[in-house]
Amino acid sequence: MRVRELRRADRGPLDDILRATGLFTEEEVSIALELIDSELGPGPGEGYLFAVAEDEDGAPLGYACWGRVPMTDATFDLYWIAVEPRKQGRGVGRALLDHVEAFVRSAGGRLIIVETAGKPSYAGTRAFYERTGYPEVARLPDFYRDGDDKVLHVKRL
Repeated sequence: MRVRELRRADRGPLDDILRATGLFTEEEVSIALELIDSELGPGPGEGYLFAVAEDEDGAPLGYACWGRVPMTDATFDLYWIAVEPRKQGRGVGRALLDHVEAFVRSAGGRLIIVETAGKPSYAGTRAFYERTGYPEVARLPDFYRDGDDKVLHVKRL
């Protein structure tokens, strides 16, 4: 497995991965694809950064999207990590997260914030962030909808 920059040919496979996870709503998939399309478009992107984990044949296994939080002193948001469900638990998410953290450190970043959902289907996602050094620091009850809290995990680098 290798982590590399986003390529135009990744768009279709990443769409498939986002849908295959079963975690994201259609609206969330649409937004994720808009960000990918913006980065792959002819002009400059919108400040979002991307990394793709690929297998030995170059096929995407997952991706991460992150960026600097405006009006902060070196704080970054991790917007997306999505991993092909059959490859979860094999280090793909960890490799993507390591890549993001290395980038943020090299850019002088001091905090990475992860916003995720509190619904039961996201229990594995929240456990992943806890295991990788991102403790839960805040929870906003019923933020997304009744029974679906907004959960914030933060890591200081």
